[in-house]
Amino acid sequence: MARFMDLRAFILRARVLKLYSQALRIIRRAPEHARDELRQTTRAEFEKYRHCDDKQKIRFLISEGKQRLKGLDELLDMTGNS
Repeated sequence: MARFMDLRAFILRARVLKLYSQALRIIRRAPEHARDELRQTTRAEFEKYRHCDDKQKIRFLISEGKQRLKGLDELLDMTGNS
């Protein structure tokens, strides 16, 4: 049976998927020896909250994820991995 979600849940899901794809793009810039660990860690973080239904918590996690990605992006820029 198909599970339908309301518009807000659909938009939150789209934001989570966008964050995940951004993370994978940034990880591609990391040094080769660190990529697998970064991918595994990122995947584990997303999987940990996969079944979370609390929209407020999801918004918080998206915000936290964006901050962490921004930090990783800046670190990669500083180390010359662009």
